[in-house]
Amino acid sequence: MKYKEALVCHVHDLHDGEMKQVTVDGTDILLVRLDGKFYATSAYCTHYGAPLAEGVLCGQRVVCPWHQACFNVSSGEVEEPPALDNLLRFQVRVEGDQVFVRIPEQATDRAVPVMAKHRPEVDGRTFVIVGAGAAGLAAAETLRHEGFEGRLIMITRESQVPYDRPNLSKGFITGTIPEEWMPLRTWEFFKAHDIELWTGKEVIRIDALGLGIYFKDGTHLAADELLVATGGRPRRLQVEGSTLPGIYTLRTYADALNIRAALEQAEQVVVIGASFIGMESAASMRAKGHTVIVVAPEQVPFERAFGSEVGKVFLQMHQEQGVRFQLGHTVKRFIGDEKVSGVELDDGTVIPADVVLVGIGVEPVTDIIEGVPLHEDGSIPVNACLCTGKGLFAAGDIARFPDWRTGFSMRIEHWRVAMQQGRIAARNMLGIQDKFTTVPFFWTRQFEVSLQYVGFVSKWDEVIIHGQTMERSFIAYYVKKGKILAAAGMGKAQEMAAIEELMRLNQLPDLETLRAGEVNPVELLACT
Repeated sequence: MKYKEALVCHVHDLHDGEMKQVTVDGTDILLVRLDGKFYATSAYCTHYGAPLAEGVLCGQRVVCPWHQACFNVSSGEVEEPPALDNLLRFQVRVEGDQVFVRIPEQATDRAVPVMAKHRPEVDGRTFVIVGAGAAGLAAAETLRHEGFEGRLIMITRESQVPYDRPNLSKGFITGTIPEEWMPLRTWEFFKAHDIELWTGKEVIRIDALGLGIYFKDGTHLAADELLVATGGRPRRLQVEGSTLPGIYTLRTYADALNIRAALEQAEQVVVIGASFIGMESAASMRAKGHTVIVVAPEQVPFERAFGSEVGKVFLQMHQEQGVRFQLGHTVKRFIGDEKVSGVELDDGTVIPADVVLVGIGVEPVTDIIEGVPLHEDGSIPVNACLCTGKGLFAAGDIARFPDWRTGFSMRIEHWRVAMQQGRIAARNMLGIQDKFTTVPFFWTRQFEVSLQYVGFVSKWDEVIIHGQTMERSFIAYYVKKGKILAAAGMGKAQEMAAIEELMRLNQLPDLETLRAGEVNPVELLACT
């Protein structure tokens, strides 16, 4: 392999704990100085290509500013999802006060983590993952990366390879995001790493005690270790007319394709529910020119998730783009003969509708599991290792786990959390005994504006806001029992990445400091 080497900076150009992006013969590189030593990796996050130099550096961890994937700058390895691939590492040479970087002439922008192959003569066990969403994929890759050489099976009732579910509502339903963007891995990837991906296979019963999986086609499968990552199913309105054609929910790839086809002949769309799915879909459909009306019982979108002041930001943003709202109302019935034609509200108002999208949340898919006690919301209680019984693990939307910060039981329906849990569960299937102590992160993007949310709290005592909400440049800190448990921000990507690291290190500022005025999380992190 041919290499090229170039002078990228002088030693004094970069202080300890600093990073910057440089270019070597057209190839962008992230250059980092730590403890007097220089490191060089590929410059962009392997998730969606964010420039890592605009993120934050915490020890050897660099945090992506967009979706907070984390990489080790020494090894290039992924430490936190949603990125799947590692960064490339490049050789660095210091001569006098000059710093040189050596890169291959045909350098790519990423490297697939090293993974084991199936060697039945070495390991005769069978590990099974029910579910091929975020948690299932992360678990499968982690098992192979950690050296598992037994048989590995991942099962899904869908017909696709694992795909980027958050993009369904962010533009895929309207065709803005093309189909080729959706797969997270190719069929060839699973074959190359001996991961058996069983698609179109519907599980009807799981024997949690015997670790048996039973299928609709009459076949069954036994596992030595089993991860249940079945995710959620959309809740449906139990009102008159709810089964009429033209009323949709959005959860799967097939759902999105059906909605996309229906939208081709639709002018006015009614969205039921100001949820993340509902509001993101409303933004996507309005951006494509559809008339969109959102119906929800709340007075302000996202009031329960973020509070009224932050919720008003989304309301204003959508109204500026022409989305109409019927807030403080519920659906009495759907109107139509062979197809939905309208929505009648609780006050008698009738809204004409060509298409209706119901986005009122999801419920855990756990009714197929026998032998484990379920929480009242249908979730599976697990311990800090995501284990719920001998050889049985749960991750993602269905898992109710102890919050390492408070000890309280919680369930989080976030894409990145599911990936984080899949990684931890996989390691524990191998007997490593890792605890789930990572920081939750969520993002939503609507009308080209992103909100990032770090941590999690369902109810809070106080919200401390720094910045201007209506200017869409702020950070809101959520406080419960004197502890900052979450933060939401717009226009503050680097600061939010720093808050995640401060939360992980338990180094967030005290409440008196926050109440006294704005603080700079990036500067605080640099001082830790």
